[in-house]
Order: sequence, then C-alpha cells, then structure tokens
Amino acid sequence: MAVNPRPRKTAARPRRRPDPFGEHARSVELLWGERARPSRGPRPGLSVEGIARAAIAIADVEGLAAVSMQRVAGEFGFTPMALYRHVPGKDELVDLMIDTGLGAPPALAALAGGWRPRLHAWARALWDVFHRHPWSLAATNRLRVMGPNELAWADAALAALADTGLSAAERHRVLIVVLGHVRSAAQFSVPGDRGRSLTGPQWTAATAALVQRDPTRFAALQATVAGRLADPGEDDGLEFGLQIVLDGVAALVDRRLHAQR
Repeated sequence: MAVNPRPRKTAARPRRRPDPFGEHARSVELLWGERARPSRGPRPGLSVEGIARAAIAIADVEGLAAVSMQRVAGEFGFTPMALYRHVPGKDELVDLMIDTGLGAPPALAALAGGWRPRLHAWARALWDVFHRHPWSLAATNRLRVMGPNELAWADAALAALADTGLSAAERHRVLIVVLGHVRSAAQFSVPGDRGRSLTGPQWTAATAALVQRDPTRFAALQATVAGRLADPGEDDGLEFGLQIVLDGVAALVDRRLHAQR
C-alpha cells in the first residue's frame, strides 16, 4: 500500500490587523495631513485649510445644510472636481470643519487655583465655540474620528484633572459629564440650524402654551414655566449647571484625597 508523503508545512500568514478607522480612514488622512497632495489640476488658491474656512464661513451664516462641494468650489471660482482633489467628499469636509472651527484649546496650565478654575475655563471656551459656530453643535452630535485639535481639547481637560487623585476612568467620566452639560445647555442658547429646530426662547414659549391647555394635569410644570417666564434671571444657561457639576467633582476629589491619607 502506498504511503502518502507528509504534507509540507506552510508558513502561517500573518494576520492582518483590523483597520481601526474603517470607512473613516479618509477623514483620518485629511485631518492628520496624511492625504497625498494632488499632482495635477488647478491648485492656485486652493488648500485644505482654505477650503475648510470657506465652508465654515458659509455654515456660520446659512447653516450646515447650505454647505456643499459645489457651493464651496464656487467661492473659489472652481468646479467641484477641483475640490475633490483636496477633500474626498462632504462627510470628510464636515469633519475637517469641526476640527478647524475648534482651533487650539485654551491655555489652562497658567491658571491659578488648581483643577476647578481650569475645567471651568475649558467649559466656557467650548461654550464660546458653539456660539461662534452654531452648526458645530449638530455636527458633533455623533461619534466620529477626531482630528488633532479635538484631541487636544480632550487632552487639556484631562490634564487639568491630573493631580486630583481621581482614577483614569473617573477623569474620563468627568470629561464626558462636563462636555455633556455644555452641549445640553448650548441647545437652549445657540441659534438652531435651519430646519425644524426651535431656539431656546421658542421652546420655552411653545412648552408654556402646551401646558396652558391643561394646567391642572401639569401643575408642577405650569408653576415652573410660569416662574421662568416671569423671571428669566441673568444666568446664560451654562453657569448654574456647571457649578453643580463641578461641586460634584469636588466632592469626589475630596473623597479620593481623604482615602489616600
């Protein structure tokens, strides 16, 4: 009986690591300056930064829906095809607009008083960004890859918490909570993007009118809305909640420092 020779062992192919960016790889290349420059075509007057700033200028005035590759190209007197040699498409352009609009984070290290005034200044600076670029509130309402400026903002907030005694997980959660409060408060004061979005005053007036249809059913809400309309106060919408959030962080920091003694 014939004996089959032993099969030769073949070297195992190295496993390819999954791409962590997936369909967002083009945004990463664009945001981090890894996209190859176009080798031909009309280039004078066109640059990635210039394209981003032109798109931001349109969105600041007319809203994000007004931004298109054709509209931005028209600002430079080029065809959309010229833009595509620099920016792959509108999705990537919006990612670029977010990072460009954010700019560098505030300088916090020089602020005296420790983590609290630094985190407060960080929140205020982000609040200003949302008001400077109202479209950015809606544009950032999703998980996405981040550019160098956005990562620098996160890094600055976490650096402010470095000496608090909080764990890495707690510092990250504090960042998420503060960011969430700024975003939530901004919805009531940032002019809504074009569409069905209400402004803060419009929402308050509409809610008051709805409650008035059956005030006995919504008694607590009726009293609160009526009081708010009668005395809107001087708070811009950010400060009250931000102080409560920072008070909670301070209590957590005190517990951690006490436990380490």
